[in-house]
Amino acid sequence: MNTSSRPVDAAVAAYREGHLADAHERFAALAEAGDPEAQAWFGSLHANGEGVTADLEAAFAWYLRAAEQDHVPAQTNVGAMLVMGQGTVADPVAGLHWLTRAAQAGDAMAQSNLATLHFKGDRVPHDEAAAAHWYRRAAEQGHYPSQARLGFMYANGLGVEKDRAQAFAWLSLAAQHGVGTALSALEGIVGQMSVEEKHRGATQFDQWRTRTAAVSSPARLVPVPG
Repeated sequence: MNTSSRPVDAAVAAYREGHLADAHERFAALAEAGDPEAQAWFGSLHANGEGVTADLEAAFAWYLRAAEQDHVPAQTNVGAMLVMGQGTVADPVAGLHWLTRAAQAGDAMAQSNLATLHFKGDRVPHDEAAAAHWYRRAAEQGHYPSQARLGFMYANGLGVEKDRAQAFAWLSLAAQHGVGTALSALEGIVGQMSVEEKHRGATQFDQWRTRTAAVSSPARLVPVPG
C-alpha cells in the first residue's frame, strides 16, 4: 500500500484500497488526536456507513469538529446538515453561516448549496441576484449542476439581465456533461438566437469548457435539494 509522509494519507490510502477496517482505525485515532482532515473523513465514514454503522449524528459531530478548525469541505457538510436537519436539529440560520463561510473560501458545493437556498427562498430570504452570484461562482469552477441553473437564469432573466448568449454558453457546458435539463433548455433557446448571439455564446463556451470542479475529500453528502 502506497502512503506518503502524513499519517492521514496512510488512512486515506487504506480507504481507497478498500481496507475499511484499517482506514476506520487510523481515522479514529487521528480524529481523536485533533487532526481536522481525519475528523472530516471519520465523519464521512459515519455518514455513509463505511466500516461502521451509518450514524448521521456522529457524522455531524465529527464534521463540526473539523469545521471549527477551518476544514472547508466539512464546513459545507455542517451547513447542509443544519439546513436540512440531518444528524442535528435543523437550524437554517447556523447552516447559512457555515455555507456562506465555505462558499467565500471557494468551495463549489457550498456555493451551489447557498445559491439553491437563495433561489428557493426556503429557510432563507428569496434572493435571485444572490442565487445567480453563487451559481456563477460555482459554475466558473466547472460545477455542472450550477452551470445548468445559471444558464436557466440567464435564459429567463432571473436575478440577472436576460442574455441568450450567456444562457447558451452555460447550458452547453452543462449539457456536454450529461445534464439532461440543460440540453432541453438549450434546444429551446437556440432557435431564438441571432448569429451574433451564437458567436458570443460559443466564445463564452470556449472560455470555460476546460474548467472542471475540484473533487474534494471527504465524500460529499447529498446536496441541498434543488
